[in-house]
Amino acid sequence: MDRLCDLPATEARRLIGEKSIAPSELLESCINRIGQVNPAVNALVACDFAAARAVAKQQDNAVLRGEPLGPLHGLPLGVKDMIDAAGLPTTYGSVAKRNNVPQQDERLVAVLRAAGANIVGKTNVPEWGAGGNSRNAVYGTTGNPFDTTRSAAGSSGGSAAALACGMVSLATGSDTGGSLRNPAAFNGVVGFRPTAGLIPAEKRGCAWLQISTLGPMGRTVDDAALMFSVMQGEDARDPLSHVVPGRQLRQPQEFFPLAAMDLSSQRLAWSHDFGFAPTEQGVVDCFHSKMQHIAPLFASAEQATPDCQGTNEAFETLRSLLFLTATRELYQQNPQSVGENVRMNIEEGLRYSALDIARGLDLQTQLYRRWEAFFHDYDYMVSPAVTISPRPWTELYPREINGQPTRTYYHWLALAYVTSLAGLPSLSLPLGRDAQGMPFGLQIIGKRGDDTGVLRVAKALEQKFSQHPQLARPQPDIAALRLAPPIASMADFYLPLGQ
Repeated sequence: MDRLCDLPATEARRLIGEKSIAPSELLESCINRIGQVNPAVNALVACDFAAARAVAKQQDNAVLRGEPLGPLHGLPLGVKDMIDAAGLPTTYGSVAKRNNVPQQDERLVAVLRAAGANIVGKTNVPEWGAGGNSRNAVYGTTGNPFDTTRSAAGSSGGSAAALACGMVSLATGSDTGGSLRNPAAFNGVVGFRPTAGLIPAEKRGCAWLQISTLGPMGRTVDDAALMFSVMQGEDARDPLSHVVPGRQLRQPQEFFPLAAMDLSSQRLAWSHDFGFAPTEQGVVDCFHSKMQHIAPLFASAEQATPDCQGTNEAFETLRSLLFLTATRELYQQNPQSVGENVRMNIEEGLRYSALDIARGLDLQTQLYRRWEAFFHDYDYMVSPAVTISPRPWTELYPREINGQPTRTYYHWLALAYVTSLAGLPSLSLPLGRDAQGMPFGLQIIGKRGDDTGVLRVAKALEQKFSQHPQLARPQPDIAALRLAPPIASMADFYLPLGQ
């Protein structure tokens, strides 16, 4: 039964449609895997197996009766603990929200349920999604399935780790500065950040900013594309949902089934740092080695990058607006109720003037236009997805790269947030391991609105390297995780409320 939980979501859905496996069998396989390995990684943090089993039983009967089945019928789903699913807690990793149990699904969860996804539970996050390390005072830390002493990244770290371990078939994520792509890279799965607005987010603050977006996570590109075809749509509550380019992209069949791109007709640019991102030398060397296999597949492949001047300043300023919107009131009522990363964002945001914000918006606009011009000469671009190999989860964030101090907790995310600012669809594709034996993620970037193209390039590379000993998707040692001790408590890392 364990083998079922390791199936790609698309394969599991095909077998369900053929009546070769039942939704309840797939669910029990996932629940069994959760019991075996979740103590070692702490990816799923709030589960309702009774509710999931009841849904699976109904789904079994629907198959037997020959009813029309949704595209995700019977697929177990993990929901990031910053997204509301009725009846399950949404804590945002914050002690102040420990008892928050929404009674209504967010739009994203509602459409996934309507398509047949079966929600197993919530996946772990950093407090309020701040930072690239999924640890908090409510549920503790999420360890990396490939080495549980290391970080699973964040903020969608629980989703990525759960997928890597076969606990769920699909998982939701969201991305501001790499929160989909960094965990995907660290855990050897696929994370796709689409053009902002393609997946409506009715609760998103500062909704006109295109920095933050929801996105799918899966073990394969087809899995992510299938999920994305359901997630995308229109909702008037999200203003970007009505102004995103390329309305023809809004039909599900544009995203799934997905045809692999003919890479031999595409012009590729590549860079290990975009000219500004501090990148670990081991990551640079690993990326250059993998480019030797990637470059010959394209019509042309040139080391090139647009001018990314002003990226850090723009991101520092604009991300603070998001935190002020979400957490300022909580912080002002009780400063001790938020952790170091959240506190830093709020305090930084309160220091900015209107002129600072205007400059940040202008820098973002300039960056977008330079990327737009860059894509006149190139079709796609690739880079490492993350600047470092996974570090110990006991480090809140990397404080140095190549011996040079990082300016803040988020500057190690620069390879990701540059494309967030520019509003570009970006995907992290697992591509073997790095020199430390940890998963390596390749970031694939396309011009704004070319989401289908990014997915098709990723599928072509995935197919090409699926059997390659150094480039195929790595998988964690499940047998070792079964025997591993429970991951350490986070009690030593946080003070109780009020102290």
